[in-house]
Amino acid sequence: MAAPAQLAYRTSKGIGVFNAAPVYESLPGFDRPEGNLRCCCYSPDSRYFAWASPEQVSVVDTSSGHVVTALPTPNVFELGFSPLGTYIITWQRPTKDEDGNAVKNLKVWHTVPAEGETGQHRTVIGEYVQKQQTGWNLQYTSDEAFCARVVTNEVQFYQADDLRNVWNKLRVEGVTDFAVSPGKNHSVAVFVPERKGMPAAVKVFQVPQFNSAVSQKTFYKGDKVQLKWNDLGTSLIVLAQTEVDKTNKSYYGETNMYILSANGSFDSRVQLDKEGPIHDVSWSPNSKEFGVVYGYMPAKTTIFNARAVAQHSFDLAPRNTILFSPHGRFVLVAGFGNLAGQMDIYDLEKNYEKVNTIVASNCTHCEWSPDGKHILTATTSPRLRVDNGIRLWHIGGTLMYNEDMAELYHVTWRPQATPLENPLQTGSPHASAVDYLSKVKTPSKPAGAYRPPGARGTTTPLLFKREDEGGAAYTNTGISSNNASFSNGFGKQRRRDVPGAEPVDTLPPGAAPGGGVSLTGTEAADGELSKAALKNKKKREAKKAREAAEKAAGLGADGVNAPQGPASGGRSPERRDARGQQRSRSKSNAYNNNNGGRSPSQHRNFGNSPHRHHGSGYEDGNQRPQGDHRQQGDYRAQGDYRAQGDYRAQGDHRAQMGQQHHNRAGSGTNRNNQQDAPVRQPPAQLKTENHGPAPDLMVTSPGDGNPHDKKVRSLLKKIRAIDDLKMRQAGGEKLEDTQVKKITTEESIRKELSGLGFTE
Repeated sequence: MAAPAQLAYRTSKGIGVFNAAPVYESLPGFDRPEGNLRCCCYSPDSRYFAWASPEQVSVVDTSSGHVVTALPTPNVFELGFSPLGTYIITWQRPTKDEDGNAVKNLKVWHTVPAEGETGQHRTVIGEYVQKQQTGWNLQYTSDEAFCARVVTNEVQFYQADDLRNVWNKLRVEGVTDFAVSPGKNHSVAVFVPERKGMPAAVKVFQVPQFNSAVSQKTFYKGDKVQLKWNDLGTSLIVLAQTEVDKTNKSYYGETNMYILSANGSFDSRVQLDKEGPIHDVSWSPNSKEFGVVYGYMPAKTTIFNARAVAQHSFDLAPRNTILFSPHGRFVLVAGFGNLAGQMDIYDLEKNYEKVNTIVASNCTHCEWSPDGKHILTATTSPRLRVDNGIRLWHIGGTLMYNEDMAELYHVTWRPQATPLENPLQTGSPHASAVDYLSKVKTPSKPAGAYRPPGARGTTTPLLFKREDEGGAAYTNTGISSNNASFSNGFGKQRRRDVPGAEPVDTLPPGAAPGGGVSLTGTEAADGELSKAALKNKKKREAKKAREAAEKAAGLGADGVNAPQGPASGGRSPERRDARGQQRSRSKSNAYNNNNGGRSPSQHRNFGNSPHRHHGSGYEDGNQRPQGDHRQQGDYRAQGDYRAQGDYRAQGDHRAQMGQQHHNRAGSGTNRNNQQDAPVRQPPAQLKTENHGPAPDLMVTSPGDGNPHDKKVRSLLKKIRAIDDLKMRQAGGEKLEDTQVKKITTEESIRKELSGLGFTE
């Protein structure tokens, strides 16, 4: 009778070794260690089992459970064996000695003590500095003839019996990962990621002929790879992955798959017919075929031959794991992680016939037993900290064993070569399985998805069905927020599509989604606009009508065109006046000294005063105070000096200096306006369509369009600006260089005024 399958597990309390079917009992003669045990593993030849405690590393015989040896090395975090179990490798966290040099933390020992060695005096046959825990172990050939490790820009090879001296070097610039092939032929594959615009590359070399690569494949979109050799070492699968998906279709990067032969006769990219990531890939033990799970959920699972030609595809389903049985007869396709934990088992020798479906919810670890008839599922920490334990299933779907544990960290089968005998014959389950099934509540009927009352009793629209349920295939348009269209019910659409209703007309070019103002000038009919868009359109029309009426009223009152320019274009007169008042730096003094202490709201024609039409606080327009320059001639409307030199940076002088200039004795034009100009009456109110009467405006445009007078007014503005700068300079304010230069131009401006016949 063959030895029963054996497994080992590590929990927060200790380590256990357990014989599975058909005995289901702990290994006799094994004393369970307890305490903080960091790691454990079997040797590939199944002879030894080792674990690490804070004080030492212990090795036992897997058949009897007796201790074989103990290594006096503390604080070991990783353990490994050579393929034939001759050597044991330990890894400790990197540290430095008193001189600041790195301590050699990767050590190789003989598993069985050599002659003359005692338990506390063991000889280290090889030691190295290994900083990274990822890829820490040495890689041996199957016959333990050579081992290798990667360092900067090269892969170093050692003979197994002489680990102190480098036997050979494979020099590859930028190499970051490598994999030694199993089997009789010694090959090594190395990976060089993308850099400086050059593509990534995977190269295969024969050991020790390192002069030229036997086979190689270059590709882009490869930041890191998984190198998977088949058991014979004749073919290599390269699963390449990027950190970032530049197409914005996945948060986890892009994946691509390639296959190379060890002798250089074949290399190709594996073509997959479903869009989406590659979830898992696994070689069959016969080394002639491999399986791939790929595509957006529901994923597709396909079996390929060694030439990457598809042989069979299984039904679409939410799956992300594929595992071949040790003998290659069965294949397990499962969905773990955030999926429901369903495991489909297929018989490859019976035309891919489905054997059974097992549901293992909350499973974090799944592994075939060495006998090819049982499947181990486990819930481990820290992935899940509740309901930890192990369960053994027969491929026929029967639960054979169950054991709940507190904080299960690790579980693994002992590597054994067991012949496959009557795989579909089910034995008697253990009492723990029967007890577990008796306590599990089986739901009478699946609840299913919630459906609103109006949709109950009707068939589900294809839009809301998964692809494996007959719905449309999911199309990923990217994760960018700029994408507004999604299919198959994923994402929120701009407009609601009612099944069976007439399609909604597309928006005009440039229109905002959901209705609104056209971005390209295209205007739709009122009936096609939303309420907000229609309201905005009416406001714009009303504003245009008011501006037209105000302009007409101003023309009727003055008989001249209103001034045009950057300061006045597109603004109503009262807004231009308000803007000018707000920009005045000394407006408070102007209000208090020249306007009788009126408030800014009164001065800007704002507020709730009944006399707001004149903006003066007086009922009649001709009763303004003499100091109010707005009726005597607003110099802002008499010619905008900003075209000839922008004085705004010097401080807005219009509110402060206006009264001083108009009240100055001998001011020609303005003196005449004060004495002889007739009193202007408010313009007649014009009725516009769908609006109330237009507001009364005081138009302050000049009485004529004589170019001579305009030139005089422009020069007077500059004089007023210079006077303002002089006052600021006299008050101790430091002026800028450009402002000082403007003061020096006063004499030339006054000469120009005299030449025009203006006298003060």
